[in-house]
Amino acid sequence: MARYQYETSPRKIRTDYEPVKKKTIKKSPTTKSNTSKKSTTKMKTAKKLKIVLFVLIGFLAFFTISFRNAIIDSKYAEIKKLKNDLALVEKENEQLQAGIESHLNLKTIQEEAETLLGMKTLSNDQIKYVNLPKTDYVESGSEEIHIEEESYFTKIINLIKSLIK
Repeated sequence: MARYQYETSPRKIRTDYEPVKKKTIKKSPTTKSNTSKKSTTKMKTAKKLKIVLFVLIGFLAFFTISFRNAIIDSKYAEIKKLKNDLALVEKENEQLQAGIESHLNLKTIQEEAETLLGMKTLSNDQIKYVNLPKTDYVESGSEEIHIEEESYFTKIINLIKSLIK
């Protein structure tokens, strides 16, 4: 016999007998094919439904993220508008504060009194000094005054006394 060569497959030995094949009862080919067709169509529809479901979930996630970003953008625009309004109000407030300070200046008050009201500044001969006593005539409000109501009996007695006099 020939020698074995590497990387070759050995020859197959032929058997002298043939194996016995079992006979299978064939059912009607229409039932088998219909059931297999139904199961394959069910599998295909299930796969299609899964794909559609994943696409819908992806679209929903995309829509949610887009909607959230739109809300964030609108809030950011509103904040920016409010900051601009605040800056304008602060600027106006500073201008009004400066106007108030300029009107509270003593020289401007004196000029307005002289021009609008016709007032004049006092001269030294118009100033009179007054001496006040150093005692305080004002009573403190801490003392309480108790007024007692007269009873009916004392009222009657006082009425009789006033009639006698």
